Amino acid sequence: MPKNSKVSQHEHTTEHVTESVADLLTHQEPIHYNSSCLNAGGIPGKKIVLNTPVNDGRPAWNSKLQYILAQVGFSVGLGNVWRFPYLCQKNGGGAYLVPYFILLIVIGVPLFFLELAVGQKIRRGSIGVWNYVCPRLGGIGVSSLMVCGFVGLYYNVIIGWSIFYFFQSFQYPLPWAECPIRRNGSLASVEPECEKSSATTYFWYRQTLNTTSTIADSGGLNIKMTLSLLVAWIMVCLAVIRGIASSGKVMYFSSLFPYVVLFCFLVRGLLLKGSVDGITHMFTPKLEKMLEPQVWREAATQVFFALGLGFGGVIAFSSYNKIDNNCHFDAVLVSFINFFTSILATLVVFAVLGFKANLMCEKCVIENAEKILGYLNSNVLSHDLIPSHVNFSKMSLVDYAEMYGVIRTVKEGSFDRLGLDPCLLEDELNKSVQGTGLAFIAFTEAMTHFPASPFWSVMFFFMLINLGLGSMIGTMTGITTPVLDTYKVQKELFTVCCCILAFFCGLLFVQRSGNYFVTMFDDYSAGLPLTIVVLLENVSVAWIYGTKRFMQELEDMLGFRPCSFYFYMWKYVSPCCLMVLITATVVEMVISPPGYNAWVEELVSQSIVFETPVPFFVVRHFNLLSDGSNKLSVTYGKGLKEISNLEEVDETRSILGKNPGETPSPKAPPGTYLGTNPRENPHSLSPNSCYGTSYQNVISPTSPDSDS
Repeated sequence: MPKNSKVSQHEHTTEHVTESVADLLTHQEPIHYNSSCLNAGGIPGKKIVLNTPVNDGRPAWNSKLQYILAQVGFSVGLGNVWRFPYLCQKNGGGAYLVPYFILLIVIGVPLFFLELAVGQKIRRGSIGVWNYVCPRLGGIGVSSLMVCGFVGLYYNVIIGWSIFYFFQSFQYPLPWAECPIRRNGSLASVEPECEKSSATTYFWYRQTLNTTSTIADSGGLNIKMTLSLLVAWIMVCLAVIRGIASSGKVMYFSSLFPYVVLFCFLVRGLLLKGSVDGITHMFTPKLEKMLEPQVWREAATQVFFALGLGFGGVIAFSSYNKIDNNCHFDAVLVSFINFFTSILATLVVFAVLGFKANLMCEKCVIENAEKILGYLNSNVLSHDLIPSHVNFSKMSLVDYAEMYGVIRTVKEGSFDRLGLDPCLLEDELNKSVQGTGLAFIAFTEAMTHFPASPFWSVMFFFMLINLGLGSMIGTMTGITTPVLDTYKVQKELFTVCCCILAFFCGLLFVQRSGNYFVTMFDDYSAGLPLTIVVLLENVSVAWIYGTKRFMQELEDMLGFRPCSFYFYMWKYVSPCCLMVLITATVVEMVISPPGYNAWVEELVSQSIVFETPVPFFVVRHFNLLSDGSNKLSVTYGKGLKEISNLEEVDETRSILGKNPGETPSPKAPPGTYLGTNPRENPHSLSPNSCYGTSYQNVISPTSPDSDS
């Protein structure tokens, strides 16, 4: 028998033989009746089989470990270090972990599993995946790609800031340890702007960002930040230029190194005075907080973004898996690694902040003890008010609290005029900080008091660089994979062009006012659009394609049927939770007035402009933009065919889409993040009408005229 005949081939393979005699005689591929095309838009009665071959020429991960590290590196990012601890402190300490864990199980793991499954089954990026599920939903993939673009623009700026601080850390003392001295001849004085704030705050706003007092004043490019951004984009470009062949190797280091640093910081932090106070304060549950809807809304939002849902990176990474990979195990594993990483980061942050709070309280006690000594020497206060055991040269927090209480009781009528502070540790621990305020101000200030502070500073900012790089690799993969799958372009050239274009667009964020734009994009460019994208993903699979059919596809792919828990989560619970989350977000944006805080505090009047983009449907309906579907491989009838035009297939493919663009505009605070932006995002979705309409927000602040 010929060596290349079908019967001969199957004699040398372990694959299950399903051909009938007729199939063998006609040399045709068998019809796989248990498989189905993930397509809700075909003609009734026409069965189109999607059976992507294992050896379809698509790149693949070198190992399962490499893939898991890539997913962990993408999902575990800067938000785990500076967002989760803040939310935990703000929303009831240990009590916050209860709603967070519940929502992780209810919406986090099921939706993460859904994205992994569709990416692995269809083996395409976000655009190709949703074109298969329902051609009219192709705009979901385009929306994911656009949001990835917006997020990537400002996210890499944060990596640039970390790079700047990383190189500044190679000196002793650290440059933000003390306020600079201004010299005028023989006279020397502390920089007034620094003296009024703190050394770390001054270094961040003035010496690093050199920020302007208003978003309307660009101030020109900040050369130091521009060079840092250039270095950041070069790093990202080198990491993703060869696809998973290069990014997979980078992930071995960028995903694992942050854990080494976090464990080192945890050990070092636990040895610091006051660290236990911080951890105790952090996890002391305030159970009454669990009854507040706001706590559940913020927990749902954090779960949603911690896993990177809706960006397209999860789908892109899973599309390089083997078709029979156990993506259910991957979904559970990565979700819980993400959760425990957040817990670890919270322990580290509040161990260090507990140490910092003790330092601040000791400083407060010294300053107020000097005031009391002055009042005693000037006979404003009587020596009889001071307990006999109090030693002014070495006063503890307990002694000061006792003395403060006595003076306040005796001098009740005139106490306020004394200007004494209570110096409570609880007050210091309750000062919530997040985002750049935590990383570049609070944490850097604490590290100045560490022994060998430059070493710890280098480690900390190198960790931030790696956390950011892992997330940026996933974000860029969410951009490049759908385009490379859809259009025939050279991978390396396209990647380089994307990075160059992104660098020049990112110059907006390295102006002197760039920090305001970073915060504005962080607040508004991804939140609501991504929630809507994931809702549409959920609805398209659970209701348009059908949950039962999808469960059958998973059974064929995985070799076992996922538990019915996912059936009810996908079909009922997750869509309801997402709709409630969207509604609550819109309501909060409406009732909370927009605004931003500047380094020089000013009041800002803002106007909201809504723009309605041309629906993606119009572009597709009049063939103004190819959906690229003619580049995809499908199995049709009895054979695998590369087709140049999918219209040749006897299938109705009305190309319809949605493109929720997000074009935010100025609204951003520097040190704290306040202000929301009212906006609406109505969507219409049905099996016969798979497109929606979205609104872009443009927030145009007018120049402030008054100081506060």
